[in-house]
Amino acid sequence: MQEHRRLVTAILRQLDLSDPKQAQQLLSVVYDELRQLAGSQLRGERVGHTLQPTALVHEAYLRLVDTDVATFEGRAHFFGTAARAMRQVLVDHARRRNADKRGGGWERVTLDTGLAEDAGLSPDILDLHGALEKLSAHDATLARLVELRFFAGLTLDEAADILGVSRRKAARDWSVARLWLQRELGGG
Repeated sequence: MQEHRRLVTAILRQLDLSDPKQAQQLLSVVYDELRQLAGSQLRGERVGHTLQPTALVHEAYLRLVDTDVATFEGRAHFFGTAARAMRQVLVDHARRRNADKRGGGWERVTLDTGLAEDAGLSPDILDLHGALEKLSAHDATLARLVELRFFAGLTLDEAADILGVSRRKAARDWSVARLWLQRELGGG
């Protein structure tokens, strides 16, 4: 496992996404982890959801490699960015489904992860997205921490490392962010 993490980090540090071979090599190395991440994000979705983990991985990966300036500092940074791309795919998917020109009649799309339960959250993806946008306007670091913990499933230590803060500060910020989101989403 540790060797795999080192391999991913090494590939990411010398990655040139304009080279299709390197992009394919990266995908083959991280695919299983991305699929697990997608599965955890889709676990709480409504029955009959049309987006499957494989499709979510591929759509998010296309967004990741479809940029000329994508550079990743390491494994945790890559998976944090991948989680953000998956979140955006889910938000776009929910928006399309909810659009009046496509018949309206939307259904709630919920996320049900262990972190959401810990925070007392099981919000609609669009509600959560809106709340994260508000939180980002208030404090971008808190919003980024929520993305890393909630969507990427990173540990507090990993998220603190990406954000360049101490674990203690990350823990305080995580508490503040959870309380803020609970209040914003009507959870108390």
